Amino acid sequence: MRHQSPVQLPRGRPRGFDVEAAVERAMDVFWSRGYHGTALPDLLQATKLSRGSLYAAFGDKHSLFLRALDRYIADALARMEFEFDPLKDPIDGLRTYLTGYVERTSGANGRRGCLLVATAMELAGQDAEVGRRVAGFFRAMESRVADALARAKAVGKLADGVEPTSAAKILVCFVEGLRVTGKTAPARTSSQATADALLDRFVR
Repeated sequence: MRHQSPVQLPRGRPRGFDVEAAVERAMDVFWSRGYHGTALPDLLQATKLSRGSLYAAFGDKHSLFLRALDRYIADALARMEFEFDPLKDPIDGLRTYLTGYVERTSGANGRRGCLLVATAMELAGQDAEVGRRVAGFFRAMESRVADALARAKAVGKLADGVEPTSAAKILVCFVEGLRVTGKTAPARTSSQATADALLDRFVR
């Protein structure tokens, strides 16, 4: 019987290397420091990889950043798929969506900020790959919010004159604005009251 030679891992790459775990740890570093503020030693320490192994697994810093940004976006979209489950009441879904942003923009969570917003401010006007991802995420968010609003309209739960697509753009601008103002740690109760008041303008 012919035996296959064991697969050779890149030098310095730990056995049982978990690619997704490394991407998540890199995402946390970029989230805390920003793209330009993150140096290679920061990534090596976080991922527990050698320089050669990191480049073999992910390519350069920019490629790893795109992987991390993709992971962040995928997590956010998965959360919205749950919030806007078509089997749930659309108004309940919208309230859950807004309350989630209030939670993520309050206290320590708010001061940490949002990787996507920080990336948009730092790189979107300079980096085409990043710009496409950021724009695509905002379009996807607007689409999900607009779909929930359209379902609410279909069952007579939207106020007169509310157009789902326009209202969705307003709500997305609001939650991303919360991400920015959250850096100053506003009171959670104040943010929640504002979110409730905005949604109440759109629903019956």
